[in-house]
Amino acid sequence: MIPKHILLSAGLAVAALPALADGYKVALDGTFAPHAMPSLSGGVEGFNIDLAAAIGEALGTDMEVVAAQFSGLIPALQAGTYDFLVAPTTVTEERAANLLFTEGFMDTNFAFTVPTGTDPMEGLDAFKGKTIAVNKGSVYESFLNDRAEEYGWDVVAYGTNTDAVEAVATGRADANLAGATVSAWAAKQNPRIDLSYEYPTGLVWAFPFRKDDAETRDKIDMVLECLKTDGTMAALSEKWFGVTPAEGTTIVTPTPGYGTPGFDGYDDTAHDVTCDF
Repeated sequence: MIPKHILLSAGLAVAALPALADGYKVALDGTFAPHAMPSLSGGVEGFNIDLAAAIGEALGTDMEVVAAQFSGLIPALQAGTYDFLVAPTTVTEERAANLLFTEGFMDTNFAFTVPTGTDPMEGLDAFKGKTIAVNKGSVYESFLNDRAEEYGWDVVAYGTNTDAVEAVATGRADANLAGATVSAWAAKQNPRIDLSYEYPTGLVWAFPFRKDDAETRDKIDMVLECLKTDGTMAALSEKWFGVTPAEGTTIVTPTPGYGTPGFDGYDDTAHDVTCDF
């Protein structure tokens, strides 16, 4: 079932797509589970699909969500094809120099998964000397390799993260490292593995806008604050990741001002959190 206020389109981002008379046209990568992924009904589902629907619901407007390749999303946004992106987009100095970002809607942390029944493991020291499976060529492989001498772990790379998780489930590896939400989704789907230690990166995912559209950025920023405080974001986390967010984490904590503090485009103008739009 397609959520209320969501219209789904598929295919690559192209400028020929018409603008909505009412509402917003937004886009994301439709292959990044559990944020957006093909559904059994032939559509797209996931955390960010539901989040886009919740934004539309809060504003009482339609959201046309286009599923496209991530590499083409930002160029298409800059060309005016979309109003903004609802793809999980890490805020970096380079990106913030060319785009406006909302406040973060989620921390972009790393997380380990381990065989079911493994004792709780806290900190990187807990994985010293372990065999850790990882997706080949990923940022997680680089992270592990850069610290292999310090922690003495054996890094085994696989062609997909699915294969790396299977190595843990079948006892060929002691742990897997991936993005926190991907790891949570894997543990939710696979009873043979448990979610383990989450490594904080200090980075966040946020929604990008064109530099000349501060008005829309500020409006969506305020909607995110509302959804953080009214329980919507926590409910979506529980639905898609099987995780109840801890108090103070980005997914449930409004950020002062508009945008992501510490990056270009941040506006520190004080305002109250409201759900009255």
